[in-house]
Amino acid sequence: MRLSFKHTATALAVGLSVALVGCGADKSAETTSAKSAGATTTKNTLTINNGAEISSLDPHKTGGVPESGVARQQFVGLTTTDADGNLEAGIAKSWESKDNIVWTFQLRDAKWSNGEPITAQDFVFSFQRMVDPKTAANFANYVVDAKFLNASDIIEGKKAPSELGVKAIDDKTLEITLSEAVPFLPEMLTYTAMRVVPQKAVEQFGDTWAKPENIVVNGPYIIKEWKVGEKMVFVKNPHYYDADKVAIDNLVLLPIDSGQADLARYQAGELDITYTDIPSEMLATIKTDEVKTSPSFCSYYYEMNVNKAPFDDVRVRRAMTLALDRDIITQKVAGRGETPAYQMTPIVTATNPNYTPQWQAWDKAKRIEEAKRLLNEAGYNEQNPLKFELLYNTSENHKKVAVAAQSLWQEALGFVQITLSNQEWKAYLASRRNHEHQMARAAWCGDYNDPATFLNVMRTEGSGNYGDYSSKEYDTLLKTALTTKTAEERAKVYHQLEGILDKDTPNVWVYYQVNARVVKPDVQGYSTKDALGNWQARHWSFK
Repeated sequence: MRLSFKHTATALAVGLSVALVGCGADKSAETTSAKSAGATTTKNTLTINNGAEISSLDPHKTGGVPESGVARQQFVGLTTTDADGNLEAGIAKSWESKDNIVWTFQLRDAKWSNGEPITAQDFVFSFQRMVDPKTAANFANYVVDAKFLNASDIIEGKKAPSELGVKAIDDKTLEITLSEAVPFLPEMLTYTAMRVVPQKAVEQFGDTWAKPENIVVNGPYIIKEWKVGEKMVFVKNPHYYDADKVAIDNLVLLPIDSGQADLARYQAGELDITYTDIPSEMLATIKTDEVKTSPSFCSYYYEMNVNKAPFDDVRVRRAMTLALDRDIITQKVAGRGETPAYQMTPIVTATNPNYTPQWQAWDKAKRIEEAKRLLNEAGYNEQNPLKFELLYNTSENHKKVAVAAQSLWQEALGFVQITLSNQEWKAYLASRRNHEHQMARAAWCGDYNDPATFLNVMRTEGSGNYGDYSSKEYDTLLKTALTTKTAEERAKVYHQLEGILDKDTPNVWVYYQVNARVVKPDVQGYSTKDALGNWQARHWSFK
């Protein structure tokens, strides 16, 4: 899962006065030298906006899209993805399972950035660390979703981490045992939180192992410099197993959370690739061949805290979902190709539930009439208006959508008073994780191509279930999805799960996102087929 920043964070006052990061005097010297020698210079530094300042370099301690963007450059798990988002071998060169419960992975000969070999024991250590309560990993429950044997009991402190269903047969053979069949386990293992970390470095440095001066990685790049609020500089890792295929030597990531500033710096030549948060009206001013738009495994929605008034009343929650005009938001506000959402699972996902709520066929007048009836029944009217706060993280797009939703709700219902609240990324995440909000902008980006990556979020202990929704009916049915024998049977279960979410209405589904970046013409290899958005600079080169 990825908690989608989409996704942005606080405006970090990174002005246009900042130098062309990653180049500076070194590039000038290189150019001068090359000209004097009569040679042609080769660009070897790529600068991309990562959308926000991240909280940690430790893949087990992160939880957002920006953090995942960094982790993919530095760490590789058992499996990974190619440029188009398809599954491919990572540190595991092959894998097999006869029953989708016991899986055996054969590791390739690969090294850490310090030259030491990567072993199966590193993976045993990493998976155990993920579920160890002492680690406090943000997405420890992802291991539960993957059905690792004993994962849930370990997280709850009932069993020791050593009892997790994973063991090293030898240095190059890893065995994972699940509690039940998971046919798409290799796809789940591409998620950044499931990537291997170096046991020796973690044990040597403790919580500071992921500091730039101590970090040991196994991916194509390793961090060289981190100026918080300004830039992160990465250099090619010579010990990466596919280093000879990495064409770009240096990578610079910027934490620009403003779409306007993002595009301005791109147009000033300070960025090669923007983030996905450029406002639609600004994208319209860019040359068509520079705008790269792709479908996205991301659902955009408004999360309601079901344990805090007024959203502890399902009638209020249902009224809000009925009264929101998704067509106006997608066509007139977002305007980049987004499509209205009526279920959590994006329509591009394989084994799609294809759930259509009954009220979707109603016209706008009937939806509003029913919404008002529900609010009146819950005690809200002109004399007692519905009041709540809508939280969103810093971004022109998020603000634009929030303002539109505020206006649409107030216009449709009349007796609704909505206060908009903006917080930077880290504070916004903390507010949601601590269940301090009433309603919050949210988005979830899938980690593998199956509806389970979305529907697992809404289980009682789901990672990212910050609205605190809980349904025994939902939890029980979710467990049956993996016992089905075919994708068609799973789709039927997923359809029922979407129906429960429609009935309980913990969230207001708004739209399915698209990824739209602006990319310099000299960047080669950028794919618009990766709906997962798992970009990796190792796939790119310069013309």
